[in-house]
Amino acid sequence: MNTASANHFDIVVIGAGMAGASVAFELAPHGRVAVAEMEDQPGYHTTGRSAAIFSETYGPAPIRALTGQSRRFFETPPQQFGEVPLLSPRRILHIARDNQGGQLEALFQTIGGQLGVRRVDRADIALLVPLLRPDHATAGLLEEGAYDIDVNALHQGYLRGVRRRGGVVLPGAGISRLERGGGVWTLHAGDYVITAAIVVNAAGAWADEIGAKAGAAAIGLVPKRRTIVIADTPPGVDAGDWPAVGDVDDTFYLKPDSGRLMLSPADETPSAPCDAQPDEMDVAICVDRIEQAFDFKVQRIENRWAGLRSFVADRAPVCGFDPDLAGFFWLAGQGGYGIQSAPALAQLAAALITGAALPEGLTDRGFEPDSVSPLRLDRHSARQM
Repeated sequence: MNTASANHFDIVVIGAGMAGASVAFELAPHGRVAVAEMEDQPGYHTTGRSAAIFSETYGPAPIRALTGQSRRFFETPPQQFGEVPLLSPRRILHIARDNQGGQLEALFQTIGGQLGVRRVDRADIALLVPLLRPDHATAGLLEEGAYDIDVNALHQGYLRGVRRRGGVVLPGAGISRLERGGGVWTLHAGDYVITAAIVVNAAGAWADEIGAKAGAAAIGLVPKRRTIVIADTPPGVDAGDWPAVGDVDDTFYLKPDSGRLMLSPADETPSAPCDAQPDEMDVAICVDRIEQAFDFKVQRIENRWAGLRSFVADRAPVCGFDPDLAGFFWLAGQGGYGIQSAPALAQLAAALITGAALPEGLTDRGFEPDSVSPLRLDRHSARQM
């Protein structure tokens, strides 16, 4: 174990997934920062299982604002992120059957003002995705300004940047106990005993469990399992230029992925925090929904996995100091939007932690800091010690 002085930090971030790595990157210039990660491999549970797309139309209003604010970072990242682009074009096609016209119109009223979103009809859809069954896609919305995100490049860039900025990443440092006394937090993290003035709870699906260990009231976080299937592209079909395709009621999506197809039933099954595994029934449901919507059979499944997407009641993130625990900061509840919004959310969190001004331009997008504050939540559950 290191010496006691080596184990004292200004800020300890719990969790080295995308949320923890990104906020540690932003905080490292402002003090001595450590990232405590329970796994040997950062990002193992959720970040490494993401099918991330950058879409300024996806998610509730706070997420859409944070995603738009993140665009500049994605397009011109710091040099620690290398020369490989973090974004590559990937249009999104939202489709509807005849009986889903109301849902499609509601979606258009929400996102139709975004640059690059336009209505498409059955003929347009047939040109975009020839194998979509005509009766399953009578109308749609095409989002031209969306992108695939190189999740690994983004995550590794953040981790590399943390270290280059003097931060420390501690793998295998799961939190067994944390307590506050004398104005500092003491964390028992694997083989480490760490002290810090500020703790950032970026523990993903485990955030409420970490909060309970600190004595915080729960924020009502619900991890939800989502299933992903990687399948072969139909013989003789080049789907590389297809848009990502999603049903307007969010019952499935399909996305071209390195010469294969990434498929999902868009399931959201409540789960305890865990190493999520795909359920065979969800895999079967996924295949059935895809075969109903597309004119091809899923011949071979190359891989399958599941990940946890964690939400609070209003599905917006939780970003702010706990009102009852000094020095305890929540960065949780990113749901399925955590990759695309990570740069701006990390910058916002760092500003709130250090007392700096909010990121320039964020409020111009209609973002209100109160929309992500822990203070907005109904936290009646008893504090657990």
